[in-house]
Amino acid sequence: MDLLSKAETLTEALPWIKRTYGRTVVIKYGGSAMTDPALREHVASDIVLMKLVGINPVIVHGGGPEITGYMERLGLPVEFHDGLRVTTDEAMEVVKMVLVGKVNKELVADINSHGRLAVGIAGDDANLITAKQRSVKLGRVGDVTAIDATVVHNLVADGFIPVIATVAAGEDGGSYNINADLVAGELAAALGADKVIFLTDVDGLYADFADKSSLISALSLEQADELIMNDALEGGMVPKVAACVHAVRGGVRRAHILNGTVPHALLLEVYTSDGVGTMITPAEEPWLSEEVL
Repeated sequence: MDLLSKAETLTEALPWIKRTYGRTVVIKYGGSAMTDPALREHVASDIVLMKLVGINPVIVHGGGPEITGYMERLGLPVEFHDGLRVTTDEAMEVVKMVLVGKVNKELVADINSHGRLAVGIAGDDANLITAKQRSVKLGRVGDVTAIDATVVHNLVADGFIPVIATVAAGEDGGSYNINADLVAGELAAALGADKVIFLTDVDGLYADFADKSSLISALSLEQADELIMNDALEGGMVPKVAACVHAVRGGVRRAHILNGTVPHALLLEVYTSDGVGTMITPAEEPWLSEEVL
């Protein structure tokens, strides 16, 4: 890229920097974007850039592959039911160890390699996330019953990037393993965020997953509801779209599903006119205007 092209790129970003300044964006971070070291560096630098030009990023993460790896090393059974990890009391200890003690610390370190910016917390810190058991069959898997975002608001107000591990405080006094997609949607609504962004391993939603030319760039809340009700989604996309729907219905202006394996996908979505991935909006008319993010 020559110097003029670089200048034109910065010029294109300027209106979006102005529109997004001071706004909160929840980013659900997972998949290959989190396990590949090179991609992690791209994502961390993108998050830092977003922070430095005025956005308030809030990061929500899981860590499924790492949890599975540690459970296998410890000889614990790895079992899933309807896409959710069966979490015994012993497995819950591993979940907490991996999510809070390893993955969270690594993500915070990646961001803080650029400065004193990120603070890692778990969902059971300050009762940020409270949950109850989903079913006896799933063990310590929970559904969110309440979000108290006070600690997140305080960290953002103090200029930090919160990085949140999805372990919840149980109403029974224990801890629960919560699907990170669902937490991101719930938290975005509770924070009054302007965007929630889900980083995944595909480019977005497809009308026909086998046909990569059938990417759906935008759809309304009503259309997203129909996809869920008609079982028209690939299994892994169901919780992401459900979380998008919950967030938008809760007042979040835009929900996005992006391919986190594409370098700088976050910047392409937030700071360019075309954007990438799939965008879910409240109404039929999804296109951006001067008033919305």
